[in-house]
Amino acid sequence: MPSKITSYADAGVDIAAGDELVQRIKPYAKKTQTPNVLGGLGGFGALFQLPWSDYKEPVLVSGTDGVGTKLKLAQMLNDHSTIGIDLVAMCVNDIITCGAKPLFFLDYFATGKLNVDQAEMVIKGIAQGCLQAGCALSGGETAEMPGMYHDGEYDLAGFTVGIVEKSKLITGQDIQAGDQLIGIASSGIHSNGYSLVRKLIDDNQIDLTQMLECKTIAEQLLAPTVIYVKLIEKLITQYQIKGLAHITGGGLTENIPRILPESMQVNINNKNWQQPAIFNWLQDLSNLSDIEMQRTFNCGIGMVLVVAPNLVDEILVTINQTDKAWHIGQVEAGA
Repeated sequence: MPSKITSYADAGVDIAAGDELVQRIKPYAKKTQTPNVLGGLGGFGALFQLPWSDYKEPVLVSGTDGVGTKLKLAQMLNDHSTIGIDLVAMCVNDIITCGAKPLFFLDYFATGKLNVDQAEMVIKGIAQGCLQAGCALSGGETAEMPGMYHDGEYDLAGFTVGIVEKSKLITGQDIQAGDQLIGIASSGIHSNGYSLVRKLIDDNQIDLTQMLECKTIAEQLLAPTVIYVKLIEKLITQYQIKGLAHITGGGLTENIPRILPESMQVNINNKNWQQPAIFNWLQDLSNLSDIEMQRTFNCGIGMVLVVAPNLVDEILVTINQTDKAWHIGQVEAGA
């Protein structure tokens, strides 16, 4: 059986390393705790008291995800400082598209032999992501599995639960022709498309220390995924948001249709926003067409909102006070 460190509490093969990791990460997890978290790290299960009294018809929304092969790049560069933020973002950005406030988060960290410094850096990033999302890091699993991973390699997965009033669920069912699309800026590639990215790096023997717009290519590639939770929570309290699409694997062309009624399609003008330099660099290396790029990457748009035409200007002003967004297209009738 694989040795494991359960809920950051007891260790399998390396008890001392497991105990040391527990002590190191407790301060990070403690910063994320909310009054609804019961107990602390170390139990067989994470306890969370649901805020039922705040809702008439509460609906729980769950999400789970990983960060794909971006992990390989982080491990190759020995930079694990932001990959935990990516993990949280991939999960909480998904459930906020339903209007759900993330409540708590759990992670799974698997490796061949536990490197305490490495694991601490990853989990510190996870805690930072939870703080950005306003949810609690309530527990997790750290597994040692000799023979499954090479030295220095690890895998990550995350799970989150959120809550939303049933009457305030965002489902996309009210989207109609004439509604408008607002795209909120990404920080870069986020956490999708890295199999192609790594192939391009290997095939072209790219020096990742070379500069691209005041940052190294390595820094551009490891930029953490934006966590949109607090911005979206603010928007949905002020405006009617008909639909939200988190732009992940499949890019713009495959994620936006997921929220559209069957009789609707969208028309996007990709000249309405400036594609970040990292995507231009990737397109030059790969010779992908614009359509292929938008099917593979977010191309600078990490979240898409569908709103009524009369709200576009006001919402753009609100978002651009703290973030960056553009009017990128509209909904039309059609399959």
